[in-house]
Amino acid sequence: MRFTDEIGWVLRSARFMIIYCVLDQKNRLILIFKLLFAVIIFFIKPLLLEIRLYQYAYNLNKAGIAVLVIFIYSCISSQNKKNMDPEHKNNPHYSRTDTTHLKVSDEEWKKILPKDVYNIARDKGTEWAFSGKYWNTTGIGTYYCAVCGNPLFKSDAKFASTCGWPSFFESIQPGSVTYHVDNTHGMQRTEVLCGRCDSHLGHIFDDGPPPNYKRFCMNSLVLEFEPDTK
Repeated sequence: MRFTDEIGWVLRSARFMIIYCVLDQKNRLILIFKLLFAVIIFFIKPLLLEIRLYQYAYNLNKAGIAVLVIFIYSCISSQNKKNMDPEHKNNPHYSRTDTTHLKVSDEEWKKILPKDVYNIARDKGTEWAFSGKYWNTTGIGTYYCAVCGNPLFKSDAKFASTCGWPSFFESIQPGSVTYHVDNTHGMQRTEVLCGRCDSHLGHIFDDGPPPNYKRFCMNSLVLEFEPDTK
């Protein structure tokens, strides 16, 4: 391969990296780093050739290919993780797009989830009324399962309730939640579970507003609210 061909390849590769990241990431820091890499290669290679280290220069050219692959992969990975909150970095099951039903043992969940979230989600506990951060939230957006990221409710289905827990009259879609008969504590209730990870969310009652008169009485600790972006 001629030296001029190698320079051409490096410049074309650098241009491709810049265009790629502008279209997908718009990350100025990465763009500057890649541009500097191309400039360094441009000035170093002639020096290497002058001291007859052509083979070393050729290996450096191959290293450029490896760096290109690494940066493209990093761009793709960053895009895939865009919607993941940093607090879920240790939760391999968390996803706001994957709808695959999870079969994870309570033992594994206990290693992943915060203690208070685990208490409600897996031990079917209940937070104190008026203590949750979402009981009177009025923002526009979507409520997700804090355990697995499954979309559960839209804010337009939320209504003001005097019960002290966030209340909704319908789920985001029928399969978002499932139901289970709950006869504990001397009461007959219907338990609401996440449709993806089977975590306990709360209960549903027949005292909600029109049009369906349902009240999904949920625990804030097992919910995550994501405001809509304009």
